[in-house]
Amino acid sequence: MRRGPDDGALSLYVAICAAALVVLVGIVLDLGGRLRAIERADARAQEAARVAGQQLDVEAVLQGRGYRIVSEQAAAQAADEYLAAYNLTGRTRLVDERTVEVRTTGTYTSALIGAVLPDFTHLEVHGYGKATLVHGITEAENG
Repeated sequence: MRRGPDDGALSLYVAICAAALVVLVGIVLDLGGRLRAIERADARAQEAARVAGQQLDVEAVLQGRGYRIVSEQAAAQAADEYLAAYNLTGRTRLVDERTVEVRTTGTYTSALIGAVLPDFTHLEVHGYGKATLVHGITEAENG
């Protein structure tokens, strides 16, 4: 059996293609994971906004002055307690006396890319949620 100048060329080609494929799969896996983490941060922010919106001014409701949030501090505390269970931090803000916004911040730990690129081990993710108090017997009031 004679050996020619191309001996081993196919093995090198396969090794390069396999390495490139592993890198491509890693990118797809980690970017998909980060998108899922952003989606979860948005969902948690929305739920935290609902929790914050449940901090009603009971006296105002009982006196017939309408539904409103008791205070920004109470809303922020309720949202922070909810978010702490999911390792997220948040900023809560009252838009008006019936609307609350929550912005969350968390991290996504990469599965493969962090092993190759150390700067991408922990990626920051953000979420946003907003809740408005509404009431009505058969449908929510408008305005």
